Amino acid sequence: MRKLTALLLVVILVMAAFPVAVTAQEPEIKCFTDEEATVVVAAGAVGQELELTRAGAERFMEACPNITVTVLETPDMVQDRLGFYLQLFEAQSGDVDVFQIDVIWPGDLAEHLIDLTPYLTEEEIAAHFPAIIQNNTVDGALVGIPWFTDAGLLYYRTDLLEKYGFDAPPATWDELTEMAQVIQDGERAAGNAEFWGFVWQGNAYEGLTCDALEWQYSESDTQIVNPETGEIEVNNEATIAAFERAASWVGTISPDGVTSYAEEDARAVWQAGNAAFMRNWPYAYSLGNADDSPIKGLFDVAPLPFGASGHGAATLGGWQLAVSKYSKNPDAAAAVAVYLASAAEQKIRAVEGSFNPTIMSLYEDEEVLAAAPFFGSLYDVFINAVARPSTLSAPNYNAVSTAYFTAVHSILTGEQDAAVALELLELDLADLLGK
Repeated sequence: MRKLTALLLVVILVMAAFPVAVTAQEPEIKCFTDEEATVVVAAGAVGQELELTRAGAERFMEACPNITVTVLETPDMVQDRLGFYLQLFEAQSGDVDVFQIDVIWPGDLAEHLIDLTPYLTEEEIAAHFPAIIQNNTVDGALVGIPWFTDAGLLYYRTDLLEKYGFDAPPATWDELTEMAQVIQDGERAAGNAEFWGFVWQGNAYEGLTCDALEWQYSESDTQIVNPETGEIEVNNEATIAAFERAASWVGTISPDGVTSYAEEDARAVWQAGNAAFMRNWPYAYSLGNADDSPIKGLFDVAPLPFGASGHGAATLGGWQLAVSKYSKNPDAAAAVAVYLASAAEQKIRAVEGSFNPTIMSLYEDEEVLAAAPFFGSLYDVFINAVARPSTLSAPNYNAVSTAYFTAVHSILTGEQDAAVALELLELDLADLLGK
C-alpha cells in the first residue's frame, strides 16, 4: 500500500504560480455516437471546479454538436455529495450520467458504474499514473478515469512571517501554534480584530478525516488502519496528544467556527487576508494569486508540519470521472468523460486552476511547469502522503470514515475527552471491520 501511495504521488513533480495563456494540444475528440443525446455531469464546485468543467463541456459540444452537456453543481461537502449519489444509484436513476467521484469511492460504488476500458485505447490508459489506474480498477473494470490528484498543503503568509521575524514556515505543529499566536496577536493589535492564526477543515465530514489523519500520522506514525497488518491504530497516546493539540487551537489561534469549516470556508478567511496559515488542497493556490486577490504574491506553500514522529503527512486526495450504469446514453456519457479527462483538458485545469494532472506527460509541459513551480519543491510532501483505508475497508469505507471524523469532531468541540473518544472509536471500527 505504501509503495502504491508513493507511486501515485510521484504525480506531483512541478506546477502552479501565475496564470499564463494555455495552448492545449488538440485532442482527437471521439463522440462515440451519431445519435442526439443529452448528458448530465455531476461535478464539484470547490474553487474553480465548476466553471472549468462547464468551459470544458462547451469545448466538447463544439466538436460533438449532437451531444448536449449539462453540468450539475453538487454539494461541496463530500459526505453530502456521496449521499446525493447514493440516492440516485439506489433508485437506479438515469437523471445523471457522469459522476465526479473521490479517490476513496471506486470500491464502494463500482457496482453502479460501467467499465470504461472499451472507450479508451491502451495508450490513453497508459498515459495516466499507473497507481491511479490501479486504484480505479475493480474486478478488472476501469470504473473511473483519473481526472486530477491532490495532497494537503500548508499555506503561509510570507509578508507576515518576515514582519514578525520568522525566517521560515513552521516545521512542527508546536512551532505553528506559537507562530500563529504571535502573528495573530500582532495583527489584532494593529487593528484587524478579524485576524486568525490558522484556519483548516474542522466540520464533521470527509475533510476532517483528511486533516485528522495528517495530525495522527505526523504525531504517532500510525494510521486509521495499518495498511500492512490491518490493525486498527487510532487509540494511542501520541494520537490522543495530536487531537488534544488540535482542540486547543479552537477559539485561540483558530475561530470557534472552525469546527463547521469545509475547504471553501477556510479559503474565504485566508484569501480575505485574515489568516497567517491555512491547511488546504492545491486548488487554492491559483485563486490566491488571482488579480483580485488581496493576498496575491504575499503567500507560499510548504509541507504540513510534523509532530513526535519526525515526519509530516499529507492525506492523498484526487477525483475521477465515472459513468452510471443507469445512464440512458452510456456511449455519449463515456465520450464526455473521456474528453474532460483528456490531456488537453487536464492541462487547462492545471494552468488555470492548479489542479494536479494525472497524465504523466503534462509534468514535462513548459506551460504547466511555468504555472505551478511549487509542486517541484514539495516533492517530498507527495512521496510521504498517507492514504485513507478505502481499499482495506471497502465497501464500508464511508462508515469507517464517518466514525473517525465524528469522534475527532467530538474532541474538537469538547463534547468528549480525547482518550474516551478514541477508545470508543477503536471499538466502533472493530465492529465495522469485523475485528
